[in-house]
Amino acid sequence: MTVIVDFRRRARGHVNAVMVVWAVLMTVIEVSWELHADRTASSVLEGAFLGALLGVYLGWRRRAGAVFYAPALNWTFAWLPLWIAAMVRHGIISGLVVGLVLVTIGWVVLSALEIAWIGVIALGVRLGRGGAGEPPVTVLPPR
Repeated sequence: MTVIVDFRRRARGHVNAVMVVWAVLMTVIEVSWELHADRTASSVLEGAFLGALLGVYLGWRRRAGAVFYAPALNWTFAWLPLWIAAMVRHGIISGLVVGLVLVTIGWVVLSALEIAWIGVIALGVRLGRGGAGEPPVTVLPPR
């Protein structure tokens, strides 16, 4: 029995630079949110806007799978600055505890929200864009 597997590269280029810029900007927003309690609403709106922009970009480039990598990248940039911001806002000792909770439990919640928000937008853009310019996929059954 002969099996032929043909892998084609369907993604359009790398999205690493855009995701790094997004992660750095999200880090700034998250640290600003931690340092200034009165900026909660504006921080949420800024984060949602940046997430929507990333979702549109990933959907347009047909890289919706990168949605699962984006929160991990964001966390690697935001981990230490968020912990330091918690210590500045709450004091050294209580900031250590608050920061630990913020960078562990808070990150899990934020990551789930980022995956859902960016993923919905990326998939919506990808579906809206359609498969223009791509040849149809042909599946050959085994003989």
